[in-house]
Amino acid sequence: MEKLLEVNNLHVSFDTYGGEVKAVRGVDFDVHKGETLAIVGESGSGKSVTTKALMQLLPKPPARIKEGEVLFEGRDLAKLSEKQMQKIRGKDLSMIFQDPMTSLNPTMKVGNQIMEGLIKHQKMSKGEAKRRVLELLELVGIPDAESRMKQYPHQFSGGMRQRVVVAIALACNPKLLIADEPTTALDVTIQAQILELMKNIQKKTDSAIIFITHDLGVVANVADRVAVMYAGKIVEIGTVDDIFYNPQHPYTWGLLGSMPSLDSADEDLYAIQGSPPDMIAPPKGDAFAARNDYALKIDLEQEPPMFKVSDSHYAATWLLHEHAPEIEPPESVKRRMKGMARSASGNSEGDQL
Repeated sequence: MEKLLEVNNLHVSFDTYGGEVKAVRGVDFDVHKGETLAIVGESGSGKSVTTKALMQLLPKPPARIKEGEVLFEGRDLAKLSEKQMQKIRGKDLSMIFQDPMTSLNPTMKVGNQIMEGLIKHQKMSKGEAKRRVLELLELVGIPDAESRMKQYPHQFSGGMRQRVVVAIALACNPKLLIADEPTTALDVTIQAQILELMKNIQKKTDSAIIFITHDLGVVANVADRVAVMYAGKIVEIGTVDDIFYNPQHPYTWGLLGSMPSLDSADEDLYAIQGSPPDMIAPPKGDAFAARNDYALKIDLEQEPPMFKVSDSHYAATWLLHEHAPEIEPPESVKRRMKGMARSASGNSEGDQL
């Protein structure tokens, strides 16, 4: 598949009164046309900062891209001015934010908000834009589109507002869609509908998607590949099967093990001890070492490189070194991992959420 986006050694910092917050520290990944890459991790791991840096949506100051490049179709977005980015944002790159109520303008009718991008980027007349808005509202499953486009955001339910946000993001047929936890504020039923909607639209438009979430259950249903982030770094990346069936990093074990499953209803839920490190002064060595039950002496002294597990699977843990002891996750975690893997396999086979 052809590469659409390539991120190389991305470093993003925030200059605060307390010091420099090193939010993203040397992130590398790529996204191919028609692919969905999920980025997962705890709050504060750097997921949203990474993707907002791609879109140049971080406030400057205090944010700044210290180092690295963001190649979109070979063009480095990190070097573009705000005026240049405005020609790309909403047209080739679009973003769906977490809370639809704060993403929409409460003083503008929904139809006008969708029309803005069409008139600016597609140079459509108002009549053409209106026809396209009706198509988009129907595409995202909003009934009686002609009358609904004349209403304001407060007249829509949470699920319908998120569908409007999806319509805005898709208006100009973007090549890359970034979805920043787009279903977190929704109930489970509406969440499933929005995820199914995004999958169907991707099939129709062949767009690529970066999907940010902390919910590995969601990942199993939407992603082709998964990048696990911790303390501003990607610590493991691979296909969905790699991550669910053969996770290698202890942090990934913890994320999988902390997910409740039907197979483990009678057991205590596994929890990762401690909390993420202070990113003003990141720890020496492996940032996860202090919370890692399997940490080696070298973890406290030296940061692990990315070890190759397979052609599609890489993980940054010293446990993959040829001289490291053979260590497996505890049985309670393995049982949950197997349950999650079976659930993911069943959902993909049935193509349902």
